[in-house]
Amino acid sequence: VQLQAYGGGLVQTGGSLRLSCVASGSPLSNYHMAWFRQATGSDREFVAAISRSASATYYADTVKGRFTISRDNAKNTVYLQMNSLKPENTAVYSCAASQQVNFGGSSTFKISSYKYWGQGTLVTVSS
Repeated sequence: VQLQAYGGGLVQTGGSLRLSCVASGSPLSNYHMAWFRQATGSDREFVAAISRSASATYYADTVKGRFTISRDNAKNTVYLQMNSLKPENTAVYSCAASQQVNFGGSSTFKISSYKYWGQGTLVTVSS
């Protein structure tokens, strides 16, 4: 599967953005999906994940209540709605896919659990 992320940009503190991740080459419904982010000078970190059927979602504590992950398997697209953005949310956001991850277990949050990655989209939140 190939992944392409869209929707990044410049937004003011308190604003919103919706990121999209479009899959091609294989039905998105085959994969658990996640968003990770990497700020300059920092390690890549988990943001959110969603199961194949969207029956389960997980969030990093730092985004819980502000970010929402969703998916439309008919459109082969996963979304990340980001509200109440803060300057510390500035990062390159990447989507990732896995068929094998034990979704719901600790591996859900690990970079190494996801085999397929999109190229990332830059989100910049100005203060």
